[in-house]
Amino acid sequence: MTMSDTDNTLLNVPSPCVRMCTLGDDDICVGCFRSLEEIKQWTQLSNVEKRQVVELADSRRLGARRA
Repeated sequence: MTMSDTDNTLLNVPSPCVRMCTLGDDDICVGCFRSLEEIKQWTQLSNVEKRQVVELADSRRLGARRA
C-alpha cells in the first residue's frame, strides 16, 4: 500500500484504535479489529487506504458479533 497524492486534500481518517490493544490468535486486535499489519502500516497509508482498512475492520467486528 502506498500514499497517493490524489487524496492529500481529504480530511485525515482517524485511527479506529479504542485502546484495547490485544491480538487474538489470528493477529486481529480484539479492540479495533485491525490486523497487526494494518496497525503497523496505518501512519503510512493514504486516506483512501485507511478508509478501506476501517471498512475491513467493521466487517470483522460484525462477523465477531454473529459468532
